Amino acid sequence: MTAAGVQVEAHAKINLYLHVVGRRPDGFHLLDSLIAFAEAGDTLIVEPADALSLTVEGPTASSLPVGEDNIVLTAARRLAEKAGVAANARIRLIKRLPVAAGIGGGSADAAAALTALSRLWKTTLPTVAMSALALSLGADVPVCLRGKAAALSGIGEVLADTPPLPPAWLVLVNPMRLCPTPPVFKARSGPFSPPNPLTRACADAAGLAAALAERRNDLGPPAVSLVPEIGAVLERIGGQPGCLLARMSGSGATCFGLFADEAAAGTAAAAIHAHDPSWWVQAARLLG
Repeated sequence: MTAAGVQVEAHAKINLYLHVVGRRPDGFHLLDSLIAFAEAGDTLIVEPADALSLTVEGPTASSLPVGEDNIVLTAARRLAEKAGVAANARIRLIKRLPVAAGIGGGSADAAAALTALSRLWKTTLPTVAMSALALSLGADVPVCLRGKAAALSGIGEVLADTPPLPPAWLVLVNPMRLCPTPPVFKARSGPFSPPNPLTRACADAAGLAAALAERRNDLGPPAVSLVPEIGAVLERIGGQPGCLLARMSGSGATCFGLFADEAAAGTAAAAIHAHDPSWWVQAARLLG
């Protein structure tokens, strides 16, 4: 809580690996994924007001439509309804993450709204009710609401603790091309993958990279087929000194490189940005 209201950080969600393990009769895909967060993201600030409003600013604000169906406003209205309070708040979103980028920007913002408004309105929903509300907003919202590394299964609603992640750094890169999730899933073909959750802690970043190399992102090939620039991004990241692993997150188009330390990540981010200044590039600590 600040003097002006409540401020919550909406960290970028990273799928360190993602296996598509099946499909339900209703069409939703079943997943096995290791989720972590990066020390980079959006900021959401809520203040008391006589009505509900949302303003968006920041480097990527222009790419985000602000209408009544915005996920942050939807989260606010649904929380107010469930909690039995008036949906009155002035919401300010500082947008830094790309939109439709595979790093949970909208989901993280929605989760931050649920957290911040619960504090502002001094209301506490039971855990089960809050989890159901989060899932109603999107498959990635529950894990973003949890806000820490997790083993994810089901369609995103089944979350479990995972072994501690070692200290590491990420370089996040997006070619600034939209990569909506439904077409990527539709383009996926071939058999489903078996689940392969991480069960043992890794001693360091190199150990984590080795464990992740035994897994993959099943949505990578279909995403590259739809947005070929993703392939160029992966090649550029993987060619940087000190990069232990290069992979796409979620359904794309954001990719990440795993590095052992801040210096290597910072140098790589600077080199990638110099190569193509139109790409969104961010070095960030991996949050376990």
